[in-house]
Amino acid sequence: MFKLGQRVILIADSFEQGLPLGEHAYIIGRDRNPDSVFDWIVRIPRIDKAFQIIESDMATEESLLEQEAEKIQREALLDFALATRNEALFRQLMGMSDDESDKENNLKESTEEFIRKVNIKAWI
Repeated sequence: MFKLGQRVILIADSFEQGLPLGEHAYIIGRDRNPDSVFDWIVRIPRIDKAFQIIESDMATEESLLEQEAEKIQREALLDFALATRNEALFRQLMGMSDDESDKENNLKESTEEFIRKVNIKAWI
């Protein structure tokens, strides 16, 4: 996914190395040593240092912008669904379906039924 010389943004500091999160960095090397946990070597021009990091600690600017756009779109649709009282759209956005609500009702009924059976057996 990443290439040498590619510009990335540091998004995490998994090994607490004191990485400046949110800073731009350039990939200057790949660590192919099987004994090392680190995957990449990046250089941060602002502080003029190089760090060894793992792949999950960095992301491309394009991917971060796509994630933010999807988040904003989802929030806008959710606001629209709430403003128009569109229950179907709200359930779709929240990942709920009618089947899940039926399952919850059945589970609740089965729980109540189980408690009733236990009470009957306890009374006998």
